[in-house]
Amino acid sequence: MAEQKKTVKFIIERQDSPTSKPYTQEFEIPYRPALNVVASLMEIQKNPVTTDGKKVAPVVWECNCLEKVCGACMMVINGRARQACCALIDELEQPIRLQPARTFPVIRDLLIDRSVMFESLKRVQAWVEVDGSWEVKDAPIQNPYTATTAYEISHCMTCGCCLEACPNVGPQSDFIGASPSVQAYLFNLHPLGKFDKEKRLEALMGKGGITSCGNSQNCVEVCPKNIKLTTYLAQLNRDVNKQALKNIFNK
Repeated sequence: MAEQKKTVKFIIERQDSPTSKPYTQEFEIPYRPALNVVASLMEIQKNPVTTDGKKVAPVVWECNCLEKVCGACMMVINGRARQACCALIDELEQPIRLQPARTFPVIRDLLIDRSVMFESLKRVQAWVEVDGSWEVKDAPIQNPYTATTAYEISHCMTCGCCLEACPNVGPQSDFIGASPSVQAYLFNLHPLGKFDKEKRLEALMGKGGITSCGNSQNCVEVCPKNIKLTTYLAQLNRDVNKQALKNIFNK
């Protein structure tokens, strides 16, 4: 009697366009060691046939670096927002359910539009003004504690896991989310970025800013880079309050 080959089962939530209704389809692929979700989706793409034998359009998703750096392959896997490139099949319960992160607009299938996060980065001025810095002979020195903190925060991929997991991000709230907020803290730590600190703090005082954070701490649980997001949000909240008091007394 021939040995039955091991397979991997997927239930994938699909959507044909931004305005169409979602539906699910089931797929099955041969198992192999060290298989991850991205590689599995590539196998389905080669031969997009459902478990009931129906030939369908290939599943659409996004990926880039394949090494947990770009954040592009973020999706909801078995109910948890995570990176598909580092989600190993051996560590997932089957059938594996794949869904788009619906905190963001769905373009098609598992492909989402994450541009809202980049707009939030613009809002908090998540950059350092460097015009003319080449004329400065001696660059400002960052102390080791600040450098260590900045290094940790700089690992953020803007993947959107923290926004997808946060109950305060979505139609019910204007909160911009942990990732863009903490990036403001990152650039406030920079020796040159601190000159625009007040602008960033003022931006976070507005609608959807730091006061919209409910401290659910879901962001820390799902962050693929293990950034201490709530710790830095708390410190950012302190800075915002200090700035608010300064504004009162400077009137």
